[in-house]
Amino acid sequence: MSAGTYNFTIEQGTTFSRVLTLQENSSAMNLTGYSVASQMRSTHDSSSIVATFSGSVTNASSGQITLSLTNSQTSAIEEGIYVYDVEITSGAGAVTRILQGNVTVSPEVTR
Repeated sequence: MSAGTYNFTIEQGTTFSRVLTLQENSSAMNLTGYSVASQMRSTHDSSSIVATFSGSVTNASSGQITLSLTNSQTSAIEEGIYVYDVEITSGAGAVTRILQGNVTVSPEVTR
């Protein structure tokens, strides 16, 4: 399986949450025993992490994972365009990148 590409926008100062449903051969992927990791950086080779998404398997049998950031986390991110990816790790330790792309952070006016 190769990683999909999905670009999205985070509004600075708001609570961010995305539910992703993973499929394998047109059926929901069973994610029992899997964990989720996702980070955002200014560039692919940057050593500085801009944000670490809280990632969890929210419905293993339906292949659903949730990525989220709190409003205080998104407030701390400067306006701009960043890169991210999402990896899942099986109970046996196999790591698979499932998603990658750009994140645009739009500035907050109301503070």
